[in-house]
Amino acid sequence: MNIQQFKYSSDNLGYLVYSKKEAIAIDPGGVDDILAFARKNNIVIKYVSNTHSHHDHTPGNKQMLEKTNARFIDCKKIKSDQRISLDNEFLEVFFTPGHSEDSITFVANEFLVTGDTLFNGTIGNCFSGDLKGFFNSLKRLISLPEETKIYGGHDYVMESMKMAKLIEKDNPHIKEYIKKYDPGLIVSTLQDELKTNPYIRFNAPAMINNLQKRNLQTDTEYARFKSIMDIY
Repeated sequence: MNIQQFKYSSDNLGYLVYSKKEAIAIDPGGVDDILAFARKNNIVIKYVSNTHSHHDHTPGNKQMLEKTNARFIDCKKIKSDQRISLDNEFLEVFFTPGHSEDSITFVANEFLVTGDTLFNGTIGNCFSGDLKGFFNSLKRLISLPEETKIYGGHDYVMESMKMAKLIEKDNPHIKEYIKKYDPGLIVSTLQDELKTNPYIRFNAPAMINNLQKRNLQTDTEYARFKSIMDIY
């Protein structure tokens, strides 16, 4: 399975995930760029979908559907895991509520399209109000192989690393993370995130020590996650 990233608006990121000849356009705000890439590579856009239904992720839907024969997969109707067929390959869809009630993650063997659930360097706001659900979604994603690549919904990398340095000023991995940042391709691995992204570092000894110094709850994974979310 292959992936191409397309930046649109100021910091939004959309994607074309494709196999040999068939593709799904995800959060397709950069319609013209996606269509040009598909034409150049003889790719048929079979599906259009979104990581969630927030308005900044859906502006390209109508135009993309008008300009292709693609079928629309409504993320609001996905409440359990599904599979999408592209040629002879399958793209998994995980139901990952938390940022929103309809957040989903697209899962290939080697990468994730995470929308606003897991960013490169941070996580999304818990607009759903279901913090425990958000925790469970994140925990599922970070349990995948550490070499898995993360393709998020926005480029918030530099702002996120500033926050990470405030939270863990002695974290030696942040400098290397910033050094690898390429504004032309926003991607990291789960291993990168587990070393630097404070919101998923609830099992890291340095983070646990940090929370204990602040007299915050650290008894369970969820308690530590909630403590991080409460203060940061």
